Amino acid sequence: MSIDKFPAREPIIQAVNVTRTFGKGSAAVHALRGANLSITSGRLVALKGRSGSGKTTLLNMLGALDQPSEGAVYFLGQDVTVISDKKRNELRRTQLGLIFQSFALVPYMSAFENVEFGLRIAGVPSAHYRDYSEQALDYVGLKPRMKHRPFELSGGEQQRVAIARAIAHKPKLLLADEPTAELDSRMGLQVMKVFKDLVQHEGMTIILTTHDPAIMEIVDQVYALEDGYIVEES
Repeated sequence: MSIDKFPAREPIIQAVNVTRTFGKGSAAVHALRGANLSITSGRLVALKGRSGSGKTTLLNMLGALDQPSEGAVYFLGQDVTVISDKKRNELRRTQLGLIFQSFALVPYMSAFENVEFGLRIAGVPSAHYRDYSEQALDYVGLKPRMKHRPFELSGGEQQRVAIARAIAHKPKLLLADEPTAELDSRMGLQVMKVFKDLVQHEGMTIILTTHDPAIMEIVDQVYALEDGYIVEES
């Protein structure tokens, strides 16, 4: 399963003076205040910060799930803040992989069917459904359990199915919001091992939000957010 679709060390995603304000006047809430970052391809990056710091809002901007009030987001050099809603939807389906805190698996579909469903949404030709689904589940170590439904799987296994679904269509960029928040430390480390493997062996770029110090020791780069500002980069 190779994701060699972009040159190494080139910026894959950039935020330039990104501001996001909800509401108006005295009721306005400033979730982001002029955030700037540039992430090169083939990196595992963490956005850290307390609840309300702006990290999830920034992740949503990078994933074209929300529009900034000011500033721009560039994906492979293209300003995704000025393209149509239709093109943003296509970008999310075909070029990005998204993982949320809730696993969002379809309860009565097997692991295989959940991954295959993601391929259908991404518009992958049906001839690839079985191969791509099995490859992705094999990558996260769940091919032997691909016929099991979510309620027959542990929390860590369900999260790995969600990862398989997110990577099956071979996205350039994977975005994960607190992917280990609901897992114990052992399961969390298993998920992080999968992420490290995807970066090191598949060339994928992964950005995740977290407040777990152990995860920050594993990633390649950390951006710290506070009150809507990026206050630190390491």
